[in-house]
Amino acid sequence: MHDIRNLPVEVRPDRTLRVKIIDACGLACSFCHNEGTPVASDNAGRSAGQFTGAAGRSGRVSIYLKTNGANFLPARIPADTDFAVALAAVCGSLPTNEVHFTGGEPTLHPDLPGLVSIARRLGLTVGLTSNGENGAAVLPEAAAAGLDRINLSVFGTTPDELAAVQGPRLASPKLAARKLDALAKTIEVAREHGIKVSANIVIPDHHHVERVLRIIEQHGRSAEVRMLVSLEDDGASLAAMQEVVNHLGAIPTRRIVTAGASDQRVRYRLPDGRTLYAKSIRPVRLPETCADCQFNNPDDCQEGYYGVRMYRAIDGPFMVGVCIQRMDLCLPLGEFVMSQRCQEVATFREDEAARLARLHPTKATVGGA
Repeated sequence: MHDIRNLPVEVRPDRTLRVKIIDACGLACSFCHNEGTPVASDNAGRSAGQFTGAAGRSGRVSIYLKTNGANFLPARIPADTDFAVALAAVCGSLPTNEVHFTGGEPTLHPDLPGLVSIARRLGLTVGLTSNGENGAAVLPEAAAAGLDRINLSVFGTTPDELAAVQGPRLASPKLAARKLDALAKTIEVAREHGIKVSANIVIPDHHHVERVLRIIEQHGRSAEVRMLVSLEDDGASLAAMQEVVNHLGAIPTRRIVTAGASDQRVRYRLPDGRTLYAKSIRPVRLPETCADCQFNNPDDCQEGYYGVRMYRAIDGPFMVGVCIQRMDLCLPLGEFVMSQRCQEVATFREDEAARLARLHPTKATVGGA
């Protein structure tokens, strides 16, 4: 086992904004947080206080909804002037160099290239997180519009592995086989059009080690593989990551820390020269907003302060939040950009970047996260 504590550390200031552009999704993963929001199709007609995160007709879940105080339903964000103005407003209030589109499933958005174009005109790098179910159809135009990268959530290499993490309505090996074929085509099309591809794999415990090893073998030559710690980790997830690393004979080469957010990762070099990442969560908190939060303890705060997220409420304004476990902290965009919370985020980003640069002076701080 290699000691990662003495690795060179690269500090990357957080300059990202996550935007939930659509709520629809063709999968029903049993561990989905759905960016903290209710599943819109299962909660139509309900008001705040009545929202449910349990699987409805869609089969989808939103795991934090029982306690996170969400008070709006998420709308699909059109590629229009309103979005351009909202994006510019956030960028004008917080230094931002990258926008990351999420969902739901962003490749199901009917005008993904239009959204990408708006962000690119503002000088932003554009990425998205996807399950790959519709990428082959939309990525060529999105790439032409300026899409830089796609992070693909990969759950397995066989239909049974994918079906095992789906709600009952979608737990069909035949459907799972079609989704896996779509994922493979998405990777192929993304690479053909110059889009950087990452394969993100959540590894809950040692029972999933063989599955992860198969994914690395199948996709590790066409995508940058990242192992992700389970948000409900009690140590088993990190131990399973280490088991994978040991099995592969991977050598750690660098720690990468995002200043101003909870993301951190270790970069490994495999014996054949490929790269593998192990991503985990630092116990990061906003100094004021998180101070008196009921979840502010090692057991209940599962994501830490991960960064800023933007949504559009159905029949309402754009909303900006800082925590998927505390959706009651979301503010209308106009209020957020004028708020102490916005200033707190900006100050915290800069202060932590400076602190970490002093702590790890051997590696220059670089932009982007």
